[in-house]
Amino acid sequence: MIATLRSLLLVGAMTTASAAGAEATRSILSFDDLRGWAEDDHGAALSVFLNTCGDLKDPDWRALCGVARTYDAEAARAFFELFFRPVLVEDGAEALFTGYFEPELDGARTRTDRFRYPIYKMPPEARAEGSWLSRREILTSDVMQGRGLEIAWVDDPVELFFLQIQGSGRVRLPDGGALRVGYGGANGHPYRSIGVELVRRGILGAHEVSAQMIRAWVRKYPEAGTELLLHNPSYVFFREVSRVAPELGPLGAMNRSVTTMRSIAADPAYTPLGAPVWVEKDGNEPIRRLMIAQDTGSAIKGAQRADIFFGTGDEAGQAAGKLKDPGRMVVLLPIQRAYALLPDEF
Repeated sequence: MIATLRSLLLVGAMTTASAAGAEATRSILSFDDLRGWAEDDHGAALSVFLNTCGDLKDPDWRALCGVARTYDAEAARAFFELFFRPVLVEDGAEALFTGYFEPELDGARTRTDRFRYPIYKMPPEARAEGSWLSRREILTSDVMQGRGLEIAWVDDPVELFFLQIQGSGRVRLPDGGALRVGYGGANGHPYRSIGVELVRRGILGAHEVSAQMIRAWVRKYPEAGTELLLHNPSYVFFREVSRVAPELGPLGAMNRSVTTMRSIAADPAYTPLGAPVWVEKDGNEPIRRLMIAQDTGSAIKGAQRADIFFGTGDEAGQAAGKLKDPGRMVVLLPIQRAYALLPDEF
């Protein structure tokens, strides 16, 4: 679940998503209604769909997955048009697209003078129901020390904080190797947005809030910055992920690797995990692309809410951090399932 907390960082994300309390409406569209549909690389989307469709339990989806394996890239568009129908799901909230990525940090498996900030595994007592210790209590006491809970040590507490927001990442080791960590649990405290707090204090305007601005402020004022990060009581623990090949993306909510610019996190209350989703993202750099809903996130709530996976590393992080755009998303459902959603009088 690599989309765990990241979008709560941005001011306004939850405000938009929270409007999605209205009853959802569903409209069947034609593929001609999807702007840019004919120009997309449907073969690339089919490949990503095949990564997770074998894990789907519903008979309709499993049957389609079997059929999908008989189609090559050139026939991918025909596959989607023959067996699916585009369904626009709306809940009264405006569409919002944000981005996420897999961060890369510098670190080591043992503590050194440079690498002294630990990435922790989840202690057994934190798995009990309810909330455990807060971030402040975890980081200012010795409750974690001497227990062998450290997976690795990194050199930057700010990047470690953002690793927790993303929920997964890679650690570059001194010998040129790397290890990957994934979400291992949390302490049960609600997330408090650092961006919202900076706006509340009058330090930043709402339009200025971004991951880059927060990093810059915390580093410019290290003492106040450390205290600011403790404002968020939520704390994320990790697990080492060793079975995913280095060239693949991190694991999403379906326990399969997500794919750069083809995987999204969506709200499973409206969009089935594993379903193809046509994304029409507006803004400065419009996107018209068929993606697959393979991840979720605690801030990704609503029928028209999605987080686009931008890839691994700093460049991906910069692009993902800037994204906060309107548009439209249309889920592709098996034909019989799509028509079953319509009211009886249709």
